[in-house]
Amino acid sequence: MRLLWPQLDERRASIVSALMIAVGPLSLALYTPALPTLADAFGVGPGAIKLTLTLYFFGFCAAQLVCGPLSDAFGRRPVALGFLAIYLAGSAVALAAPTILVLQIGRALQGIGAAAGVATSRAMVRDLFIGQASARIMNRIGLMVALVPALSPTLGALILAGGHWRWIFALMFVYAVVLVAAMPVLLPETNRHADPAQLKPARVAANYATLLADRRFMAPAGLMALVLGGVYTLPSVMPFVLIGKLGLTPLQFAAALLAQTASLLVANLLASRLLRRTPARRLVPVGVVIIVAAGVGFAAIRLFDAPPLAAFIIPSALWTSGIPFVTPGAMTAALAHFPQTAGAASALIGFMQMGGGFLGSAIAAAAFGDPMAAVDTLMPAISFLTGLVLLALPPAPGQGDGDA
Repeated sequence: MRLLWPQLDERRASIVSALMIAVGPLSLALYTPALPTLADAFGVGPGAIKLTLTLYFFGFCAAQLVCGPLSDAFGRRPVALGFLAIYLAGSAVALAAPTILVLQIGRALQGIGAAAGVATSRAMVRDLFIGQASARIMNRIGLMVALVPALSPTLGALILAGGHWRWIFALMFVYAVVLVAAMPVLLPETNRHADPAQLKPARVAANYATLLADRRFMAPAGLMALVLGGVYTLPSVMPFVLIGKLGLTPLQFAAALLAQTASLLVANLLASRLLRRTPARRLVPVGVVIIVAAGVGFAAIRLFDAPPLAAFIIPSALWTSGIPFVTPGAMTAALAHFPQTAGAASALIGFMQMGGGFLGSAIAAAAFGDPMAAVDTLMPAISFLTGLVLLALPPAPGQGDGDA
């Protein structure tokens, strides 16, 4: 099959990466407004419904650790196409699910299949670009990573307000069909160092051990795990707070979350302009300060006897506005020193990010009986840890730090 884009420039690489990476956060957040509806539809308690989130997180996290080394061994393209086929199958299962068990199986398959979108797209960027060029593309990818989970609950709520909950999974299925049809003609092979020996268990373990022991990787990767893990934690608790506690309808819930989308778009536009003349690494502390301020805002919720809607929306919007300042510099720094194992490095970053969301959601469910308590306690704790990890980042290089 002839490739439409045999060579990828910055714009084309951004488009392909965005299409691939969007599948993960879309599948995570699109159906969260329907969680209470699903419990009624299947006649089960909230725990069984939340398990669909847990299984998606688990499949996504675990599969990334597999697809990363696979893409180092055999190339980005075949791995991406194979895992997208798994996602398509999982979407079909979830769409037609007659029982909660079948839905849980479909969600697990979706998580496994979506994993390659994150891991292979970032590795593809590392294969082709370094320095500020890489940071600019990572900024666009970061927009998708943050915008899709911010916007997806709004879209899901609108679909739910106008139709059946299965329409939400129908949208995932249609997107899966588009990806499976488009990627064979859009995605070239970018891995010039493909080596089947990378798949040997001892080699895989050694590669991951090297990454885990290297501060140049772990500090920026850990920073992104906290920043984006917080974003992925919010969809697991906010519907139960805004709909269950504050009494919003799904449509009102959708409208309330538009503030997050607007703040993210404005911040991304500003960060994109700054990246034209400012090394990406220097923007990271700006984003962390914004996110710490958001954590303070979440902590302030406990000052209210009956918190207003704005007490939740303003910190959420502030948190998402910090992401475009953090991700380009942190992602570029984490991948810069590992060209031979870019797939494994990208996979481990994705694992840590989604693992942060999985851990945050699990703690919110297990440690806090009241979802409001999870918001005003857990989110400030994540922001505080983000500030601490910033202090562990290796010093930015001097001249030419945008190229590091």
